[in-house]
Formats: sequence, structure tokens, C-alpha cells
Amino acid sequence: MLAGKRLLLIIGGGIAAYKALDLIRQARRAGATVTPVLTRAAEEFVTPLSASALAAEKVYRDLFDLTDEAEMGHIELSRSADLVVVAPATADLMGKMAGGLANDLASTLLMATDTPVLIAPAMNVRMWEHPATQRNLATLRGDGVKVVGPDAGEMACGEFGPGRLSAPEAILAAIEAHFADGPLTGRHVLVTSGPTHEPIDPVRYIANRSSGQQGKDIAAALRDLGARVSFVTGPADVAPPEGVEVHRVETAAEMLRAVEAALPADAAVFAAAVADWRVTDAASSKIKKDGSGALPTLSFAENPDILATVSKGAQRPKLVVGFAAETDDVIAHATAKRARKGCDWILANDVSPATGIMGGTENAVTLISEEGAENWPRMGKDAVAARLAARIAEALA
Repeated sequence: MLAGKRLLLIIGGGIAAYKALDLIRQARRAGATVTPVLTRAAEEFVTPLSASALAAEKVYRDLFDLTDEAEMGHIELSRSADLVVVAPATADLMGKMAGGLANDLASTLLMATDTPVLIAPAMNVRMWEHPATQRNLATLRGDGVKVVGPDAGEMACGEFGPGRLSAPEAILAAIEAHFADGPLTGRHVLVTSGPTHEPIDPVRYIANRSSGQQGKDIAAALRDLGARVSFVTGPADVAPPEGVEVHRVETAAEMLRAVEAALPADAAVFAAAVADWRVTDAASSKIKKDGSGALPTLSFAENPDILATVSKGAQRPKLVVGFAAETDDVIAHATAKRARKGCDWILANDVSPATGIMGGTENAVTLISEEGAENWPRMGKDAVAARLAARIAEALA
């Protein structure tokens, strides 16, 4: 899929730099030519010799290499590639990119290029969550830089959370998606997926039976048509698809914040099964039985209506698609929901236990739009996703 494509791979300094070597190997296996650039910090983790051997190309390291610069090497390097990939993209590199700094070879290449750029961030969770990093991320996205990851997990420093470099397979999938020549190439689509967990106490929560499979399949189908996909997922049973921007959340309030941060978008598909209510007085420690037989009293409040908020908001996408999971009067409830929420389409489905749809591998939906109701036959969730993605591509054409 990458045959004939030329990648300029900038390797930042961090423990995750070793994964860049596997990315070189996989990209070459897919047919790409990879030219590595190592920052000074990256050389503390991987050697120029190993990168050069795997790439079968010269490794570039120094901005002031007399031989290279006599031929304006940094200008040529920055413009001869089809895609510039930064992996790992450290907090320092992201800051330089967002601030327009050019004080070493990597940052100068990124300033001098007119080639598309894809970054794969990797850093400590506290650095990732720092307001400065998030401001830099927003700036880079606004500049058209594509982002894959980071993943959540255990860090080399022992902390846990978002900040892990995406797997080389996921970065490669994002690279392939960039070059995909599909009807959604150049489009940005937001997809929500999975359930939300609303805490009662530190060990108990309110949730539902959503597996996240339908949302995952929709995101993958949109990616395969060339879209850049922002995938906001609750704690789902299934892993996110590769080649999309993953934003993990727990609660409905967190999901709304992640959705708003991912806008603007050309289209949005709200496949998540968001909890309608949250506990207003969630306990800070585990609620214990006291032997008296008295039951705990829980107070509830409505969660934010994400679909309605986006449908009626200032950054409303051109096409907004919602889901209506119902157990009775499916079409009537879904039709009313579309009008009430202000979205363009609603995909209605019967999630009664007897259908096996919620948490299962198949779905049977009715697409409700201004034109009326269109029944789709029961099929695999991947087939539903492919059909929906094709309709979205038609609507955005």
C-alpha cells in the first residue's frame, strides 16, 4: 500500500524511540522508502547505525553538516518526502513545532517543509496532560498536523495513563490512511463509542451493556474511506481501531469535553451509549453495609446531552448522526428524538434482550432522516458500518 512512498521519519528523544526502529522495518515491508532523522536526545536511546541499517538509508543528525548544507540539505530533506512522520513526538518537539522554533535539524526540517506532517506523541502522563502540551496539541491540529495516539497504559516511569507511544502497527495504519485515496480523503469525522461509567463510589458505577463494537466498526469504515477520524470512546470491551485518533474517557461529562475539543469536524457520528444520569453525591470511599438493613440513598442528575449540544452548537458539523437504542416503539421514539436533538440522521435499533444486538456482533437499524425511515436488514456490525460510511461520503460529496 505504501509502494513508492517516501517517508521522512524524525525520531524524538524518549524511551519509546526504540519502537521507531520497528516502524522503519514495517514501513519498508509495506513498500515505503524511509529516511531517518535523529535528534540529539534520540541518540541516547537508539543508534544512528541501527536506524541506518534498518532503513538502508543515510541517517541525518546535524543541522550544520558541511557536506549536506552545501547542497541545502535541510531544505531538500524537508520537501522531498511524501509525508513527514515524527515518532516519538516528545513534549519538547511538539512545543518547538507549535512555537515555530528551528534550532536543530529536526525542528528546522519541520519549519521548512510544505509536506504533510503526522505526529505520534509519547511522554509522561503528567507532561501529556499539562495545559501547555494540550495548547500545543490544539495549535498543531489547527495547523493541519495529523495525530495518532498516544495510548494509555503503564509508563516506563511507573505511572499509568495516556502518554504511551502508539504501537508501530497503529502508526503504520495512520500512515496508510493518509495515503488512502477514498471519497473521504481530507475530511475529518468525529465518532463516539462505547458506554460511559458514572461512579457511585470508587469501586461501583452505573453503566450499560454496550460493547463499543458498532462504534469501532464505524470508525474503521470511515478511516478506510480516507477520513481522519477522531474516536472518543468510553471504557468499551473492544480495542479501538488502528489508524484513528483515540480519546479515552470514562464519564459523560468527560466525553462531552473530549468531543468539543475534537471539533471542528465535517461529520460526527454519536454511537456511544451515554448514561442518561449520574450520581450527584458519589462517595469518595467505598459504601459499606452497616448491618442495620438500611439502604443507601443515591441522588441523581441528568448528564449533558452530547448529541443535542453538538447539533445545536456553534461548531456544528455539516452532518450529525445519532443513534437511538430503544426497546419499544422504536421508530416513533427515534423519529421524535431526531427532531428533539436537532441532528440530521438517527440510526434506530431495537436493543431488547431477545434481539442480542447490544453487546452482540450483528445489528438491525432503521435510518431516519428528513426524508423518512429506511429499514436496513439485519447484518454484521461491520457491514452496517460500511453502509453508513458510504452514505456519509455521499452526503459530504
